[in-house]
Amino acid sequence: MTTRSPVVPVLPVAFSTALRASLAALALVTHWLKTLGRARRHRRDAMKLAGLDRRMLADLGVTHADLRDAFSTSFWEDPTALLRERAIERRLSRSVPSLPGPKHEPEVETGFRRPATDRPARRTL
Repeated sequence: MTTRSPVVPVLPVAFSTALRASLAALALVTHWLKTLGRARRHRRDAMKLAGLDRRMLADLGVTHADLRDAFSTSFWEDPTALLRERAIERRLSRSVPSLPGPKHEPEVETGFRRPATDRPARRTL
């Protein structure tokens, strides 16, 4: 008595592998096209900013030098991200003007300093 092993069909396995490979290639091409479209859109937005004059850019917190730096990056990098970072840096670096009034008391030997009492009251009775 000889027993034969069942024949495993090869065609469905090969077909599913080819299908997965083609879907992976399609996903890769789709990703590249989306990245290209996104990079083009960011460049177009930055070009609109480049058309503004100095005062309008100053209102946004950006200078022409920032635009030059943003366009010197590679095509795939987002130039508007650099412009956003520069604008945020400028906003945070502005000094907040202090309120005029009497100076604080000198520090005591323990290092404790009394809070300023020259602030107006928040609520009145």
